Amino acid sequence: MTLSFHYFPVIRFKRRQILHPLPPVSPLPRDNNKKYKNKIKKMGSSKTVRRLEVTSPVPADIDIANSVEPLHISQIAEDLNLSSKHYDLYGKYKAKVLLSALDELEGSDNGYYVVVGGITPTPLGEGKSTTTVGLCQALGAFLDRKVVTCLRQPSQGPTFGIKGGAAGGGYSQVIPMDEFNLHLTGDIHAITAANNLLAAAIDTRIFHEASQSDKALFNRLCPPNKEGKRKFADVMLRRLKKLSIEKDNPDELTPDEVKRFARLDIDPESVTWRRVMDVNDRFLRKITIGQGPDEKGMTRETGFDISVASEIMAVLALTTSLADMRERLGKMVIGNSKAGEPITADDLGIGGALTVLMKDAINPTLMQTLEGTPVLVHAGPFANIAHGNSSVVADKIALKLVGKGGFVVTEAGFGADIGTEKFMNIKCRYSGLAPQCAIIVATIRALKMHGGGPEVVAGKPLDHAYLNENVGLVEAGCVNLARHIENTKAYGVNVVVAINKFATDTEAEMNAVRSAAIKAGAFDAVVCSHHAHGGKGAVDLGIAVQKACESQKDPMRFLYPLDSGIKAKIEAIAKSYGASDVEYSEQAEKQIEMYTKQGFSNLPICMAKTQYSFSHVPSQKGAPSGFVLPIRDVRASIGAGFIYPLVGTMSTMPGLPTRPCFFDIDIDLATGNVIGLS
Repeated sequence: MTLSFHYFPVIRFKRRQILHPLPPVSPLPRDNNKKYKNKIKKMGSSKTVRRLEVTSPVPADIDIANSVEPLHISQIAEDLNLSSKHYDLYGKYKAKVLLSALDELEGSDNGYYVVVGGITPTPLGEGKSTTTVGLCQALGAFLDRKVVTCLRQPSQGPTFGIKGGAAGGGYSQVIPMDEFNLHLTGDIHAITAANNLLAAAIDTRIFHEASQSDKALFNRLCPPNKEGKRKFADVMLRRLKKLSIEKDNPDELTPDEVKRFARLDIDPESVTWRRVMDVNDRFLRKITIGQGPDEKGMTRETGFDISVASEIMAVLALTTSLADMRERLGKMVIGNSKAGEPITADDLGIGGALTVLMKDAINPTLMQTLEGTPVLVHAGPFANIAHGNSSVVADKIALKLVGKGGFVVTEAGFGADIGTEKFMNIKCRYSGLAPQCAIIVATIRALKMHGGGPEVVAGKPLDHAYLNENVGLVEAGCVNLARHIENTKAYGVNVVVAINKFATDTEAEMNAVRSAAIKAGAFDAVVCSHHAHGGKGAVDLGIAVQKACESQKDPMRFLYPLDSGIKAKIEAIAKSYGASDVEYSEQAEKQIEMYTKQGFSNLPICMAKTQYSFSHVPSQKGAPSGFVLPIRDVRASIGAGFIYPLVGTMSTMPGLPTRPCFFDIDIDLATGNVIGLS
């Protein structure tokens, strides 16, 4: 995501040995870091990285990316001491890191774990991805620390729609930018295939059960072989166990057991599983299937979601191993029987097949930043609907690769009320990991909006209030930053505020933010210019993060205990938003009762809420309080492992704007380079 104006001058790059950190670029004095920098200098190693010679004004993101020849990915792997037997090459600049690397490094120490969240953003985004990349470039290329960046894979929907790519911006990017933002190594395509195979299996099962007797169904599910003997497929044994039928010979089942085993009796009205595609297509939000003559009038209203909203994406992001992914995929609930029992993918006999389609997708993709530091790209669940974080396995592998004293920096989607909260309460619960530092990215632009500035609209020029100094507006908006700091500190983690500097920001405005952050309890607050200067512009942030990690002493705390009940957990999260109460619709009450009865009440909560406000109303900026948070519906991703309440109306299939990003995207026929990505 590009975070400042685009220009197109010629830029030059060269590689050289980096032996010592360069002085930081910061408009605020950081004299207290001098001794600390000297200490770090002595620990440096002469590893080869890429030195950027930046130009001003900053060129377009794609122009910067296309002007750099990436290092061969084997060199990036070698710098991580990653053996060639633990990764598969996908061309010259990408590789899949195999889970066997994690097995081999099991006894190694972990590095420091850092999560990057943000204040409540404007529709333009405040630069979490760019800050994450810039910080890692500073740590790896200037402060000589071993570091891995862990990012989500972007969806092609926003890339061709309204937002553009998500590889960072300016001189803090992941490259190759076009490969990062498009097909990458095919993980999202694998999710699409698996999701739609399950959708086809659901409707096919409903179709066949409607026209066959119990005996006919059973005979087709367990046909005799050439010797006339029947055998259960391995996946069928899972259903038998669920039904408490302790038999492994199909011929021994009683007529009642045959019926219970063979007839799922899916209630079509209860089916929540939808088809997906990785394109913004508003006209597929609601469709009717089964209109062909061969389907005998068995029509059903359903729809499409975008691929990254699939539960399979959330499973990929939260799984810890191949075996764990197999279990999670099999446990995914697609709807209920007419008797109210949950129907799973394994009930349909498809959990193993889904795992086969996902067997390569479970491996994170290794890439690099502009300055040659390593990046693991993996998973991309929606942040306002799902939990909005990259994968557990990528973080676990990275923490072992960097080792003691190294750093893994991972990004959490949208504001800290959404991304960081879900990182702590969902991702960390399943991974068993705890961060030593949480970063909150802030911009003067967003703080002015929260202080009462005019509406910020994507695609429209910014109001003059955002382009001229107004310290009062910034100070008023810092209430939003203060609440994010307070909420994040409640997890027992040190908080560092990264002030992402834009060209129009003034020193007085940035000093106001820094003062407000420190007053609110931040460990430190640092001005960064990584978009304009690359890692050099985030050296102070790198030093602050290292200090925060080294001084972290408190154990991590969760916001709620898992056994407190669905409503209690929802209300704990709502209170962190500033709500005084929670209001449940009749549908939400019904779903909570059903999930509790089905035994799912001990799962963590993943709130589906607008990213543009602490409240459910996007126009309520700053730090609203005393509002009643309405829960419209409650749904479950049982395989992924969370309950997700819907706060207001959330679209899982974005639409294209009048002028989508694809107008600017093309290919240079002379060089073969992609142009127009942002």
